[in-house]
Amino acid sequence: ERANYALFLTQLCGVLGVPTPEPAGANTERNDYVFERMVRFQEGGESAGHGRIDLYKRGCFVLEAKQSRQGDQAKAIPGQEALFPELPEAGQRGRRGARRGWDVLMLNARRQAEDYARALPENHDWPPFILVCDVGHCIEVFADFSGRGRNYTQFPDRQSFRIYLEDLRDPAVRERLRLIWTDPHRLDPTKRAAEATRAIARRLAEVSKSLEQRGFPPEDVAMFLMRCLFTMFAEDVELLPKDSFKQLLDRCRDKPENFPRLVGHLWETMNKGGFAIAIEADVRRFNGGLFASNTALPLHREEIGELYEAARADWRAVEPAIFGTLLEQALEPKARRKLGAHYTPRAYVERVVIATVIDPLRKDWETVLSTVERRKTGGDAAGAARLVRDFHDRLCATRVLDPACGTGNFLYVALELMKRLEGEVLEALADLGGQESLAALEGHTVDPHQFLGLEVNPRAAAIAELVLWIGYLQWHFRIKGGAPAEPILRAFRNIQVTDALMIWDGYPVPVVVEGRETFPHPRRPDWPTAEFIVGNPPFIGGKDVRARLGDAYVEALWKLYAHINTSADFVMYWWDRAAELLTRKGSPLRRFGLVTTNSITQVFNRRVVARHLEAKKPVSLIAAVPDHPWTKATKDAAAVRIAMMVAEAGKRTGVLREVTAESGLDTDEPTLAFNRRIGSINADFTIGADVTKAKELRANDALCSPGMKLHGAGFIVTPQEAEHLGLGRRDGLEAHIRPYRNGRDLTARSRGVMVIDLFGLEEAEVRSRFPELYQHLLRTVKVERDKNNRETYRRFWWLFGEPRRELRPALAGLPRYIATVETAKHRVFQF
Repeated sequence: ERANYALFLTQLCGVLGVPTPEPAGANTERNDYVFERMVRFQEGGESAGHGRIDLYKRGCFVLEAKQSRQGDQAKAIPGQEALFPELPEAGQRGRRGARRGWDVLMLNARRQAEDYARALPENHDWPPFILVCDVGHCIEVFADFSGRGRNYTQFPDRQSFRIYLEDLRDPAVRERLRLIWTDPHRLDPTKRAAEATRAIARRLAEVSKSLEQRGFPPEDVAMFLMRCLFTMFAEDVELLPKDSFKQLLDRCRDKPENFPRLVGHLWETMNKGGFAIAIEADVRRFNGGLFASNTALPLHREEIGELYEAARADWRAVEPAIFGTLLEQALEPKARRKLGAHYTPRAYVERVVIATVIDPLRKDWETVLSTVERRKTGGDAAGAARLVRDFHDRLCATRVLDPACGTGNFLYVALELMKRLEGEVLEALADLGGQESLAALEGHTVDPHQFLGLEVNPRAAAIAELVLWIGYLQWHFRIKGGAPAEPILRAFRNIQVTDALMIWDGYPVPVVVEGRETFPHPRRPDWPTAEFIVGNPPFIGGKDVRARLGDAYVEALWKLYAHINTSADFVMYWWDRAAELLTRKGSPLRRFGLVTTNSITQVFNRRVVARHLEAKKPVSLIAAVPDHPWTKATKDAAAVRIAMMVAEAGKRTGVLREVTAESGLDTDEPTLAFNRRIGSINADFTIGADVTKAKELRANDALCSPGMKLHGAGFIVTPQEAEHLGLGRRDGLEAHIRPYRNGRDLTARSRGVMVIDLFGLEEAEVRSRFPELYQHLLRTVKVERDKNNRETYRRFWWLFGEPRRELRPALAGLPRYIATVETAKHRVFQF
């Protein structure tokens, strides 16, 4: 290895047409593309020795080289089969198709490369690729585009991650390796697919808009278009004859009147299997519920043309992780205007799913591998293979629940990452016992039935099922090539249409009593049993819950969850339920990871977290990011800010990541930099002294005030409106229409608005002294206040909110005072 690897890799660079490694220097910081790059391992924050990377290119890869020892050589490893057994002709070791054996050297080399990547300086990003080179014979490629280095998996898949020397004759293989050297992120499949996915969604949006304008119900339009797009996908992976649906659409453009009958007949045949007259071919049985209805809506020539153009896209490359969101936007009139901009980047979803689901599964797999190595080295090959099969059985039984799944993005990402891990497991089994070991596993695989969802919106739930099946079938064809067993689609009913927090007698319809909605006998629904919970429940702030969900629903919810403060954000009800399940006796739940509003560290939300962190059976935050961008935003819209956290039962330390830099938030390739700290994470997402437990100092009483709190937008007026209401004409009004600043006015650019402040005046006095003002408030404020639950707000409707009686005399006579914004990310004080 030492004698050959540098020569071999230098020659490989020549074949690929990339620059050869640079001479190394004594200043390690400049050694960004060198052989024998030195790194220091850290242990407990201190140096714990050093190592040398065989070949390193910053931002691209870590390469570890080995040269496998042949079984007849003096230093052969006892009990280890040759990595590339001799073929009849000498010198043919390592050719594609040769039977592989269990190779400890290559496994150890991969672990060593991952350790080196972990030991790189903090100012070096995690390399997207790890390469393990069996010198002169083979290169194994592993990738992790998340930027965290936590989930290096076979790239691009189990079938193609090994590149043998003979494969370099293929220009596509050489180009793949060249990009690993020169522009590795171009190989990220999610980035390549994003624009194509948006283009398809835009065409579907045009058809949806046209059908709705013609009066077709939105739900019928949605199901019709979902059948269309799955049919497009089916022909591209040749579950239907190649180009058959495109040709059918092309014929129907000339005769649109034939479209409903021909397409409807095709779907009827896809549901049960048989000969489809519409495409003049035999069709497999799809079933599964999607084609239970075969209604095809009548389309005009232009609309059929939009479907034809959508069908011309490569549906094998559609990215399910964002497709569900874009499809929902295409079908939803209010969301259609922001189509293609507002979705959650795949990397963000991966950040939560890897920490919640994949990290513990990969740790389990590494434990199994170490035992397998001992069994294999000890001569118990059958026992080693049995351990791998047992782990595969557990993987295929592992369930992931998203209790607010929306269109299924989190579930799909979990499915794909678990399929990648399954690829490694199956490869290990093949290495231990050959392909015959895999024959018994035919049909036994990670599939959509393991990915469970709760969703209140029926249309989103249907999209989630579709997303999972498209993602699963994409993976199946990528790995196995042939069609799966019939029926192609199966009605697993893994996505339940239900409210995750509350059901009641008569659910899902509220019971109307004396003209008022009620929710009799509210109770918590059972959540499906799962090993992991992950997702992003609805972002509704505590102050907006009543307005968004209605008085009756919210009052029933508060009664059902009486232990949660009524000012807590809506997402905290999911957090509380997941934490309860995590610590329930006999629960199989291992971890939960949720996305919440970034206000989780504020007092009313923090109390929900603290209650579980400090319980007799506690949970611990093992990973957290307190302030993280979320949806991909357009340049004229602010990006949503969120918090991420992962919890596990018991008292444990965790990893706190704080975003230190961010760029490209309005692109498909957002870039974030993090500061990483390890320790016990407090309820306010800090490490160290828990300041949330600090007691109030009596000496600080009356030093500050929450300021004026406005209740009703009608009190805010522009200077021009203030003039129309009498400012400058009505004597004394200048004391009651005053400059107004909220937190955003202070921290950003002031709006320059004014506020109506009638503190100290009775209703009759306002009406007689300021009639224009009284009429304005009667029209804009009283209607809203009459519905308010607080009696004082209904009774004193002309006052803008909390009177702050202690603040007014404190400010009397002062030339100025200091203001700061309580919820600001950075503390700024202003006079």
